[in-house]
Amino acid sequence: MSLNRIVIVGRLTRDPELRTTSTGKDVVEFSIAVNKRIKPADGPDADFFRVKAWGQTASYVCEYIGRGRLVSVDGRLESRKYTDKDGNNREIVEIVADHVNALDRPKEDAEPRQESRGKARPAPEPYNPFEDED
Repeated sequence: MSLNRIVIVGRLTRDPELRTTSTGKDVVEFSIAVNKRIKPADGPDADFFRVKAWGQTASYVCEYIGRGRLVSVDGRLESRKYTDKDGNNREIVEIVADHVNALDRPKEDAEPRQESRGKARPAPEPYNPFEDED
């Protein structure tokens, strides 16, 4: 039996990037920083991971989660090989997320996220219960 499962908690280092494949599937890519338990004397005090999510998970991430948000990612590790533009062979390991959950609230002064299709949502009208109706 084999098992390929990873669960990590970290902060998004950049806003998610949504793409639609030629077959019409949504995919989002982002990266997260996970603080190290023991900070090294030299070098970074966090590990950085690339994450990819598909379908409804991709839509959720794009609509509700942005740079700096604390998230949990539950998925599997996947490696793939490719050739870069200079003809060098490269290998990358990334997390393919099955579930992504926001673990904190967005900042009060944060700008609203755009919908997953790239259209900005209109800001809601402020509700005033004491305003006269016409």
